[in-house]
Amino acid sequence: MFKDITIGQYIEGDSFIHKMDARMKILLGMFYIIILFIISTPAAYAAFTLFTALLIIVSKMPFKYIVRGLKPMLYILVFTAVINLFMTQGQTILWVCPFWSALKITQEGLRTAVLMILRLVYLVIGTSILTLTTSPLMLTDGIESLLKPFEIIKLPSHEIAMMMTIAIRFIPTLSEETEKIIKAQTARGADFESGNIFRRAKAMVPLLVPLFISAFRRADDLAVAMDARCYNGGKNRTRMKQMKMTARDAFAAIFMLIFAVVVIAMQKVM
Repeated sequence: MFKDITIGQYIEGDSFIHKMDARMKILLGMFYIIILFIISTPAAYAAFTLFTALLIIVSKMPFKYIVRGLKPMLYILVFTAVINLFMTQGQTILWVCPFWSALKITQEGLRTAVLMILRLVYLVIGTSILTLTTSPLMLTDGIESLLKPFEIIKLPSHEIAMMMTIAIRFIPTLSEETEKIIKAQTARGADFESGNIFRRAKAMVPLLVPLFISAFRRADDLAVAMDARCYNGGKNRTRMKQMKMTARDAFAAIFMLIFAVVVIAMQKVM
């Protein structure tokens, strides 16, 4: 399951999205999330689905690879759906438990559960496309550049960008390490597959100690490597590749703006 996590990984390519400026991709990614949480009608979600499918096609990322990143979210999706399905109050009752009348499903609860699942799915897909098409170095430079104006209020833009990028980059690394630990303990007789969900969760507890040790070891190695390369907190830092906005970025921004207007109009009309 952990090997299916795609957030934080980068796949080199030559697609339209790969060639975009990292700053524009980050801004449009944030805009994508804002639109996702604004819409709520079936027509708007249908348009958003087509737009997301277009993003996957333009990014030239394998559809199976992006969908695979949803597997680790399966339990969260089910839990979110169940909570919204049974806890949301409404007027139109679709089903009532014969043994406990307080447990019921309403039309409003069903609608809320479906919308929450779609939001989580598209949130993971959109974030995955951003990280899959943007290298960690460019992601760091993009975040730092966007936070640069806040240095007026003494905000350490470089340090924040570096911490965020390292955290994202370490997601697939720690996932791979977890898979190795699971295989090693399975070879010694540990059982992570059988039993109900609570037993499986309890079986994961012995993974925490070696995983934390490995994480601290990797963090220490990273600190030593950065110190050996005379890292000084990003002061007077130069870059081999300078970020530059092009007509490609302007086209993407205009296209996203047009899409936002259309979707919001569909939200109001339909």
